[in-house]
Amino acid sequence: MGHTHTKEVVHVRSPAPPPAPPTPMFDEPWRKIDWGNKEELLKMINRYTPRHGEKHLRVLVYGPVGAGKSTFINSVTSALYERMSNEAAANTSDSATRSFTLEYETHYIFKEDSLDETYPFVFNDIMGLEGGEKQGIHPEDIKLAMKGHVRDGYKFNPMSPLSEDSKHYNPNPTIDDQVHVLVLMLSANCPEIDHSVIQKMKEVRETARDLGIPQIAMGTHVDKACPEIMKDIKNIYRSKSMKTNMEEFSKAVGVPLNCIMGVKNYSEETDNDADVDTLLLIALKHIVTNGKDFVRKQAHKKAHSLEGDMSKLNVN
Repeated sequence: MGHTHTKEVVHVRSPAPPPAPPTPMFDEPWRKIDWGNKEELLKMINRYTPRHGEKHLRVLVYGPVGAGKSTFINSVTSALYERMSNEAAANTSDSATRSFTLEYETHYIFKEDSLDETYPFVFNDIMGLEGGEKQGIHPEDIKLAMKGHVRDGYKFNPMSPLSEDSKHYNPNPTIDDQVHVLVLMLSANCPEIDHSVIQKMKEVRETARDLGIPQIAMGTHVDKACPEIMKDIKNIYRSKSMKTNMEEFSKAVGVPLNCIMGVKNYSEETDNDADVDTLLLIALKHIVTNGKDFVRKQAHKKAHSLEGDMSKLNVN
């Protein structure tokens, strides 16, 4: 009698498909931008006129070497002119380890087709912050600049700050000499900031806080920080990595997230881009608005102080 052999059937499971890579983008932007609003932004910025004794708002731009401070000033000017402008000398090298800006300079933005009329805001560019105690701008020089004690032409010395006996020391700063907005520039493409640079930023921020000066931070090089933003600048606030970067910056330097804005500086373009201009003009609008509020507050304090002094005189 023969044996019946049954063939064993082996069921082989097909391997599970690999998990889908996490999407780098939010379905909806986490910060709303009106991309067709460039002309309205220009109108809003042009509406500002000095009213409290100031001739202009003074904006001090500072940050680590390579963050794009001078290039930001040029880019803002380009957005206002709606054409390329390179009035502030800038080094566009991403590998720069030493500051390209060596002296204190005020940048006036002339109205298009005018020889003497300028916008009522000016930018001051300074030497970059560097790691180590004796490199880059001395934090004390930034503090002196905020108070209006530094005159144009002062050459920064990493070893020691401006002294009171220098010809570049302004002993009696006016409201125009003082800084009305402090803008911190950070590269969104930079993974880490040196701890000693963070400490210098903290010193500067604490002085600005004590003086009541409003503080804003700009994340530059956003297109290099995320491929999706490089494809389309309108993805800036849909990018998950950009939100993470800004949250990390906020935590590291102590600037609230709603005071950090992303911008793309012009570096290789020969013509303006409406969306790039929009981001730059949004940043400028926030700068002007904060500066205007600060000047008004200072004028209010001064008026009340004078009223108090007058009442004392009347009593006596």
